[in-house]
Amino acid sequence: MLTRVRFTDARHKHSQQAQPGGLAAARTPSQLPMKKGRPAAFIKVRPAAMAAVAAIALAAVVTSAQAAARPAQASGQPTGAMTPSGRADGGVVKMRAACPRAWPRHARCLALYQPQVVVNRAIASGARGAATQPQGWGAADIESAYQLPVSRDPHQTVAVVDAYSTPRLAADLATYRHHYGLPACPTSTGCLRIVNQDGNTSPLPVPDPGRWGVEETLDVAMVSAACPRCKILVVEASSPFVADLATAEDTAARLGAQVISNSYGVGETGFSQAYARAYHHAGHTIVVASGDHGFTAASFPANLDTITAVGGTQLARASNARGWAERVWKAGGSATGSGCSAYVAKPFWQHDPHCPGRTTADVAALAWNIAIYDSSLTPGTGPWLKLGGTSAAAPLIAGVYALAGNAATIKPGYPYQHPHALYDITTGNNALTAPPAAACGRDYLCVAKPGYDAPTGLGTPNGTGSF
Repeated sequence: MLTRVRFTDARHKHSQQAQPGGLAAARTPSQLPMKKGRPAAFIKVRPAAMAAVAAIALAAVVTSAQAAARPAQASGQPTGAMTPSGRADGGVVKMRAACPRAWPRHARCLALYQPQVVVNRAIASGARGAATQPQGWGAADIESAYQLPVSRDPHQTVAVVDAYSTPRLAADLATYRHHYGLPACPTSTGCLRIVNQDGNTSPLPVPDPGRWGVEETLDVAMVSAACPRCKILVVEASSPFVADLATAEDTAARLGAQVISNSYGVGETGFSQAYARAYHHAGHTIVVASGDHGFTAASFPANLDTITAVGGTQLARASNARGWAERVWKAGGSATGSGCSAYVAKPFWQHDPHCPGRTTADVAALAWNIAIYDSSLTPGTGPWLKLGGTSAAAPLIAGVYALAGNAATIKPGYPYQHPHALYDITTGNNALTAPPAAACGRDYLCVAKPGYDAPTGLGTPNGTGSF
């Protein structure tokens, strides 16, 4: 029996405060009003039925392994909290969630970052040489790890959709690209274009440095690393409200981007599903980060069957033929997301047995220990950062799709029909709140296995042949 659900928007008042330097304070989710005058959305959903089927399937997986039948729950950090995370070399660092926990009906960006304190102090003191070189994987490392033909010009545009504006984005991207020897991509030539959610260059939304600003800076850097000769379109939504991001998504497609990258998520509900149509555009490939909370409930829009859901990995140098070792990204309080949708049916191109609905993720890429340049942070925090999160993996895969040159003609699920050019990730798990046996019965839903597994999907790029 289909349930007819009516959703309306609550309305809240907010105030802006002045920031140092005279800029109006960025409106964070806690300050944002719900949109006025927005029509109520009417959708047909099967929340109870689908959720029950998904829960039964997950419980059956755990029971078959004689483990506790309870999937891991999403972990979250309070605003401003530090998230403990682990390095690929076994050490421990602390990473800060760029975006605070989101209010209902608002998405949260998925970037995690750590200031490179020693490097930044050396730069501030006027030092030169090795002391000023950023730590973490750079563009050449990404090219090497994934065998990317970065000298190719595919004549493609990659859009990144984010909330708020980042005034120093063009300058910081120029610094990042120059440092890693990538060709320039200025706004003056049209290589980099920045617009608001309606597609206009002015007015842009209010700035949000240190939050969505970090996310946006990461996104354009990762697209640059994967496809240095692609054009980049940045579409800045007025806020992280789901409707604003959906408008920005439609704008990215309307302005001609062949690939659209999204590094944010919100819990899947009937409300969020009402905006699914914004992530379905024929002739455009849409990429979404799978999330940073490990094996848990699926998130929107990564749960949709019209997009490619991207999980995260960790890289390390290795003395093998590839030169690299790769495992599931799991670092302290964070891990690549995987889940079983209670709202979206299993697409025809997915055949994993233990989730009756859409399973995330589809493919994966680097999501840890990445060097990024962001000069908009407070003194002592930037400009060089180490970044983590599937926020990095999604724009990387978007760049790989663009580099392949097929994004305007392929259909969702393309990698499933062409899995030959992927590195199969078979090490690691993304169970955060319980051991893998208790979280998923050591099933492929939270543990890397040969072939498909939910944390890393089909694997990571080995060239562009699967994209």
